[in-house]
Amino acid sequence: MPHDTTLIGTLVAGLGVAFLMGALAHRLRISPIAGYLLAGTLVGPFTPGFVADTGLALQLAEIGVILLMFGVGLHFSLKDLLSVRRIAVPGAIVQIAVATALGTALGLWLGWPFAGSLIFGLALSVASTVVLLRALQARDMVETEKGRIAVGWLIVEDLAMVLALVLLPAMFGSRGDEGGSAGLFQSAGIVLVKVVGFVAFMLVVARRILPAVLHWVAHSGSRELFRLAVLAIALGVAFGAAVVFDVSFALGAFFAGMILGETQLSRRAAEETLPLRDAFAVLFFVSVGMLFDPKVLVEQPLPLIATVAIIVVGKSFAAYAIVRAFGHPNQTAMTIAVSLAQIGEFSFILAGLGVGLKVMPSEARDLILAGSILSILLNPILFTLMVRRIRAGEASEAGTDVAAAAVPAGPGVVLIGYGRVGSHIGGLICGRGERLTVIEDQKDMAAAAEAAGATVIIGDATKESVLRKAGLDTARTLLVAIPEGAEAGAIVRRARAINPKLVIVARAHSDEEVADLARRGADHVVMAERETAARMTERAMLAGA
Repeated sequence: MPHDTTLIGTLVAGLGVAFLMGALAHRLRISPIAGYLLAGTLVGPFTPGFVADTGLALQLAEIGVILLMFGVGLHFSLKDLLSVRRIAVPGAIVQIAVATALGTALGLWLGWPFAGSLIFGLALSVASTVVLLRALQARDMVETEKGRIAVGWLIVEDLAMVLALVLLPAMFGSRGDEGGSAGLFQSAGIVLVKVVGFVAFMLVVARRILPAVLHWVAHSGSRELFRLAVLAIALGVAFGAAVVFDVSFALGAFFAGMILGETQLSRRAAEETLPLRDAFAVLFFVSVGMLFDPKVLVEQPLPLIATVAIIVVGKSFAAYAIVRAFGHPNQTAMTIAVSLAQIGEFSFILAGLGVGLKVMPSEARDLILAGSILSILLNPILFTLMVRRIRAGEASEAGTDVAAAAVPAGPGVVLIGYGRVGSHIGGLICGRGERLTVIEDQKDMAAAAEAAGATVIIGDATKESVLRKAGLDTARTLLVAIPEGAEAGAIVRRARAINPKLVIVARAHSDEEVADLARRGADHVVMAERETAARMTERAMLAGA
């Protein structure tokens, strides 16, 4: 070909093979993540056939991490972050120390130098951003107390690794001996000043500029320009944070999202970035699979078992004990423990640093990569077992369905979405004294619904568990007021399965959506254009008479 197509080839191979392997995993009823990891191994350098560019794949995966953390920031607030600082800060520090000690001991037992063993232990101590957040989002836990603690814990781990990446070369690199302890403290001080400077800049300067820019773009009326502005802010702040303040891409993107999350446009910003977030998150798992050399399974089985045990058992036990020691319930402790029972992107960076400093053997990097893949594969299984155990414990203690009991039995009307249309509906229903339950995933809109007198469930209405929590099985009417046709169809189908006698009224924007919603079980579908035309025609006829 007349020009270089490495980037296109990497994208096509990564996404194409990931789709095939993900579909196979879905067919076998296992986590799609397993398929994505296998896809990476198939197009990686350690298996025959086509080999994608590993360096490009890792950079594309970094974009996925940026967009994912930006999306989490949109649903997070500074208040949420500060509310969990008493458990997240000491908990993350102690858990990092325990996991690092266990990894260091394993490295010394295998005959590695102390410096290499220490970096190996650090790499085993930090959880993957992508894996943790995907697990929490899949189970509607990001907005819960457990989810807030996990995300806060993740931020502390992120900051600790940023500090480690600066200090380790000063401690073990060729220049580290020249400055001694004074140089080490100077490096640590510079890192802390940069982190504080970044946080101050985001909270004082960016907090005023970024929302103003986004509001200006929104009022321009161009959806394309709005989408471009959101992506430019997410990627631009992340890149600027890394270049100017030497903090991670993920941390910069999280703060950008958190600042925009305080605006009324947060929901729209989240929707515009969702497709890209999902696509690049898949590329993250593909990139991990590309780094995996299957030979390590045969050549180092016992060290690999010990590595996985530290990640899955040692880290989890330490996190569980810490959370319980701070007085949190068993459910919270189990959630945090399972969430952290894996490693990912920062672990690869630390492994590369250790090998680059020539203090850690390449076998240690192979163990880190293999341990990452196995722990990522085990994580969905551990989450499933945890959820079953929690439900079994709740059933034995309460003897009733806790989810259904969260809302008074038999709400008159359940409303999905409290946006521009839903808020008008909710105001009219509450004004007539009807009992109304609102399902909403945006905090500002949920607060407005609660202020209007409705019972509010914060969560994703496409999840059956959330619909049941709202008491849909005993409700009289369901109103679906969200503008997204695909999500509305999924909600209608699940609602009809839960309660066949339910009267369902849905909102649509096209003839195709009207037909789809009716087919899925909606009793009445309101199309805005038709209703507007009918009212305008009625007014015109009255004026003519």
